[in-house]
This record gives sequence, C-alpha cells and structure tokens, in this order.
Amino acid sequence: MQNIHKIKQDMCDIGRRIYNRQFAAANDGNITVRISDNEVLCTPTLHCKGFLTPEDISTVDMTGKQIAGRKKRSSEALLHLEIYKQREDIRSVVHCHPPHATAFAIAREPIPQCILPEVEVFLGDVPITKYETPGGQAFADTIIPFVAKTNVMILANHGTVSYGETVEQAYWWTEILDSYCRMLMLAKQLGNVSYLDQQKSKELLDLKDQWGYKDPRNTKEYEDCDICANDIFRDSWKESGVERRAFTPPPAMPAKPASSGNGQAMPAGINEEQLVKLITDEVMRQMKA
Repeated sequence: MQNIHKIKQDMCDIGRRIYNRQFAAANDGNITVRISDNEVLCTPTLHCKGFLTPEDISTVDMTGKQIAGRKKRSSEALLHLEIYKQREDIRSVVHCHPPHATAFAIAREPIPQCILPEVEVFLGDVPITKYETPGGQAFADTIIPFVAKTNVMILANHGTVSYGETVEQAYWWTEILDSYCRMLMLAKQLGNVSYLDQQKSKELLDLKDQWGYKDPRNTKEYEDCDICANDIFRDSWKESGVERRAFTPPPAMPAKPASSGNGQAMPAGINEEQLVKLITDEVMRQMKA
C-alpha cells in the first residue's frame, strides 16, 4: 500500500532541491506523482517550490479536475497528464526552468551528443519541442511526438520537463541535463568542444543496453542512424525552429559502418562523399606513379 504522506514529503524535498539549485524562481515549476489510474498528486500554483509542505499538495484526476487539496493545482498540470497518458510506465513528472538548459531552449540550439559519457548513458538525444503558450492542451500536445523516445525534453522558450518511475528519478534527468549544458557553455568559452570517436560512442551505447536503459539508437528502427548527429529528433528541428549555430556538428558516425565496396568497413568518421574523394585521389596518385 502506498504511503501518500511520504510521497508528498518526497515532492516537497524535490521542490526544495529545485529551488536551491535555482531551477525555479519565485513560483516557477511544478511536480506531479501518479498514485492510481485516475489520481495524480500535484503541486499548487503561485507557490514557491522551495517552501512546500505536504498539506499544499492537491490531487487531480486524469482530466485535470481537482478532487482534493486546499490550494489550487498547477496551471500546467495538463502537460504532466499528457505524459502519463502516453507513457504507462511513468509515475512522476518534473517541470522547471534550469538556467543553462533553458538557455538552449531560448537559443533553440540542439544539445550536442557524444561528448560526455553520463549524458549518453542517462539521457541520449534530447529534443526541443515546438513553442506553444503554456497552460492549455495545445501546450501539452507539443510533447507527443517525443515522449515515447526520451525521458527529458527542452520546451522551446520555456524550460524543461523530465519524467521517471519516481519523483527523484524524474528530477535527476533535469539535473544531469542542466549540468551538461553548463559544461558545454564553459568548454565553448575555452574555445573547443571535443567529440568522442565512433568506437567509444558505440561502447557507451552498448553499456546503456546492458544496463537496461532504453535508447532509440539501440533499436532496429534506427540501426542505420548517425549515432552522434541528433538523428532521433532531427526531423523536428525545422518545425521547432531548432538549428545548430553555437556548436559544430560531430564527424559522421554511422551506427552500422558502411561498406567501402571491397568488403571492408568504411573508416570511422568518413562519410560517403569523403570516401569518394579519398578513392579518387588514390586513383590519380596511382596513375601518376
């Protein structure tokens, strides 16, 4: 049997952590936990998440109607409910405005891949949703194209939303993402961001699979994708206004090395156009010999 009071205490604890890390100013952010098929605990609107008490937590049904609690539920509860509707395995959702990740949301700059091992294992490709005015169902619907393939998203010009089996796990993904975004900015200031090579990137994907963390790059649907080029969500970039501006793309790293035509694998980091040039140069060299 669930201890509802303990779950509310956990939500308050995560609220304090969000506030103390400056992931939510004033009354920003919201936290939910699903406790049954039709009941979700929800933090209140217009209330600082750093100073919550269990008595402040309301209960809503899966339509968003408040069914218990002395304070009005968050105005953005519909976003959380849509995630629960799309993902039966999810029990908690955390939304806040971590400054470094939100900077990427404002710039609409995609999160580079194949740089930090922890990010490859725990997060994978992080999408940026299309912008919509917060609060309504249209806003909630912006997550639908992505929710099945990730546990954390950047909401364009808004913040982040992450979700998991517990409220702590849901929060972890946001903390990892913001820390990574900060590291990227610092490395950019130093003048260089170095990518892992294809072999080491593939090793991380193999570890991820062994440890039971899902990643679309480890499925048959994406067996031919470029594992470091944001291929999982790249098709959504145009509609969301996402474009690489601050970071150069990584070298080509196909998940399944292409054949060079003589039964040998194409060298790591070499795409088809580069291979054609290498072969042409070698033919010309042999003709001059």
